[in-house]
Amino acid sequence: MSTKPQKRQPMRQCLGCREMKPKRELIRAVRSPEGEVSLDFVGKKPGRGAYLCRDAECLKRAVKSRALGRAFGTEIPQAVVDELNSQIEGPTE
Repeated sequence: MSTKPQKRQPMRQCLGCREMKPKRELIRAVRSPEGEVSLDFVGKKPGRGAYLCRDAECLKRAVKSRALGRAFGTEIPQAVVDELNSQIEGPTE
């Protein structure tokens, strides 16, 4: 009797709390090739990705420490941060 080997779940680090968590538990923030920053709840958008817990505090910490800007290699405008915050606090898909 053979059993299937357990699939390894990819782990990613949250930019806010710096904890390693399963990829599916995190929200992916993405910078598109055009330079637009948005949240990717499905994980399929093209571009550079960075991961955050589903917690507004983690987003605040990532912005305060400039971790989000460093991950994307660009300064994150406050309007984009406000939009990301409202998307995290709002209903997810």
